Amino acid sequence: MNVGERHYRSIWPIVSNERRAVGIVDQTRLPFEFATTELGSWRQVAVAIRTMQVRGAPLIGVAAAYGLALATFEDASDAELTAVAGQLAETRPTAVNLRWALERMQAVLRTTPPGKRAAAAWSEADRIAEEDVACNRAIGAHGARLIGGLHAARRRVIRILTHCNAGWIATVDFGTALSAIYQAFDAGVELHVWVDETRPRNQGLLTAWELAAHGVPHTLIADNAGGHLMRRGEVDLVLVGADRVTRRGDVCNKIGTYLKAVAARDNDVPFYAAVPASTIDWTVDDADAGIEIEARSPDELRLVGGLAADGRVASVRIAGAETPVANPAFDVTPARLVTGIITERGIVAPEALTRAFSDAAGAAVAVPAT
Repeated sequence: MNVGERHYRSIWPIVSNERRAVGIVDQTRLPFEFATTELGSWRQVAVAIRTMQVRGAPLIGVAAAYGLALATFEDASDAELTAVAGQLAETRPTAVNLRWALERMQAVLRTTPPGKRAAAAWSEADRIAEEDVACNRAIGAHGARLIGGLHAARRRVIRILTHCNAGWIATVDFGTALSAIYQAFDAGVELHVWVDETRPRNQGLLTAWELAAHGVPHTLIADNAGGHLMRRGEVDLVLVGADRVTRRGDVCNKIGTYLKAVAARDNDVPFYAAVPASTIDWTVDDADAGIEIEARSPDELRLVGGLAADGRVASVRIAGAETPVANPAFDVTPARLVTGIITERGIVAPEALTRAFSDAAGAAVAVPAT
């Protein structure tokens, strides 16, 4: 996607005779400042994932792949790569893309002689990144047809509610849920996006920043305004991304998603999640038992970031350090509340996932032409 007049991806390889590194968009500085930085070691990649300089399930999977590739330039032994993969996997426990990418990288490296592992790892990380872009483009095409169909049937502006950020900065490019919105908008579909703030990390501000850059009509709303808008008939579609989807179609996404799904069901509003196959965890049937919900720092609730009067980014304390805090980062929306899951293979009912991806078995899935 473009920032100003320049095209950016959220992560990109940096290759020269002297070194290997990856460049990233530093998401901790958005939406107030657009900045990029370079990560020259797997340790720096781990910090970037943990601190959410890179965030979004597909993106952190790609970042981890490059992190393991960087590790091979230091020590390509089996023991070292196993240890590094374990440390990268612990940075964000909920998003399955992280584990999926590391397992795929390790499968390649196990069958590659140590002296050739660095080149093989770098090439495989590049492939994972390019596949992510292709998947997101395909997801967007299927989702855009859904939005276009609603527009054709209702002959008015289609109002879409989002939660969290599932745009290009949460992936390598295009995004998942926002890819559908971008492609529908570019095709001439009249639409408007209700953008949840998504406390406590305010990822909705990232969505608003993305939509503004693309010229998509949108309005930022408080998280709890969504149900009110649905009751008033002002939402036609709820469209979110996900950090993990179980084989039976339960959707684990940013905290607050479940409440949107409940309100959508009560008001007959369709609820869709847009995800690549790498976000589907074929090993998990029971989300409550099989998915670890990340508990993040209490200070994410005690502090609020923003621009001070002098234009500097500042943090303001809204709760004392002694205030007890619980900060689960994700929740689970049961499959019964999910209308459909938009994948690179099309729009699939939750109960039909295993049929649609019968060849996947937890591995990478080839992207069909669209």
